[in-house]
Amino acid sequence: MSLVRSIFTHHSPLTTHHSLITDLTTQFSFQVSTRCSQTKARAGIFYTPHGAVETPRFMPVGTLANVKTITPAQLQETGAQMVLSNTYHLHLQPGERIVEKAGGLHQFMRWNQPILTDSGGFQVFSLSEMRQISDDGVIFRSPHDGQMINLTPERSIQIQNALGADVIMAFDECPPYPASREEVEAATQRTYRWLERCINAHQRPDQALFGIIQGGVYPDLRAAAAEALAGLDLPGYAIGGVSVGEPPELIAKIVQATTPMLPADKPRYLMGVGTYREMAQAIASGMDLFDCVIPTRLARHGAALVKGERWNLKNSQYREDFQPLDETCPCYTCQNFTRAYISHLMRSQEILAYTLLTIHNITELVRFTQKIREAIISDRFATEFAEWLN
Repeated sequence: MSLVRSIFTHHSPLTTHHSLITDLTTQFSFQVSTRCSQTKARAGIFYTPHGAVETPRFMPVGTLANVKTITPAQLQETGAQMVLSNTYHLHLQPGERIVEKAGGLHQFMRWNQPILTDSGGFQVFSLSEMRQISDDGVIFRSPHDGQMINLTPERSIQIQNALGADVIMAFDECPPYPASREEVEAATQRTYRWLERCINAHQRPDQALFGIIQGGVYPDLRAAAAEALAGLDLPGYAIGGVSVGEPPELIAKIVQATTPMLPADKPRYLMGVGTYREMAQAIASGMDLFDCVIPTRLARHGAALVKGERWNLKNSQYREDFQPLDETCPCYTCQNFTRAYISHLMRSQEILAYTLLTIHNITELVRFTQKIREAIISDRFATEFAEWLN
């Protein structure tokens, strides 16, 4: 037995939990309809209690139960099918009790399609000050009122059960980049132990619990984690800790090494990735779902995503440019407004500028994954998207 494999052997397999996991996922299924003949890309459908998600698919981020600057109706028109919210932020404000009293996230934010909540682990490790990490969980100081909060795997699941998203994520330790092998190995072991506790704490049959593969930039640690998690027969799997500062070429290598270890009959989610190239390369490795704050964050800084490029609409070249951002784009922004108008709004710091750019940017990334899906189905992916695969 290799040293890496032995990382997880001191934990007994979760055979006692297999029936529980099966019972809790009867409302979810994933079907792969087409596979690319030249890559490992696949087109599929992920079925949830609030509708289907056609994969591969980009998912917009609505951290605090809203996608910044746009309404749910506008969001639906972008083609978005599944949206993210965040456990850490919603626990701090308004608190899961209020969301639960409102009828859950879907009712609270008036989004009737699938929702995924992140566990809060990434935010605890990246945003919180004065944190103390132990095998029990993480103690950190609330940025809202300064009180100390103890977030454990059980507490994260309790919060997510109260929020009521379709897909919930296991509480994980996300090591920073760079980090020593010893630090990453310890975080990977702890993530697995925490996953066992998340499975035991999970109570709702209408929520699918996804496990998260950590392992930093070490392919053997990633492979060991993926193999261990695959044995738990979860309803879905995510690759985490790949957008914490490492170079893009390392992300591609991590995904290439990890994805083949994941079950082929379950959805695969690459967390925090949303550029054309990173998504295309990950899809070629067999990934299905993606999320990123890029479209909304860029919009708030006056940038448009157009065919993979980033345009700063505050630049003088757009002041008298009366074309749409992209004449081929079906979004509300491109069908009604010019670059000159959006440039004017940005220079005037009008809120409408952020709304229009957000509508377009989300549509752009959703359409990109839609086009890839169509290309996979007609077996044109490797040639049609070759510029993004190298």
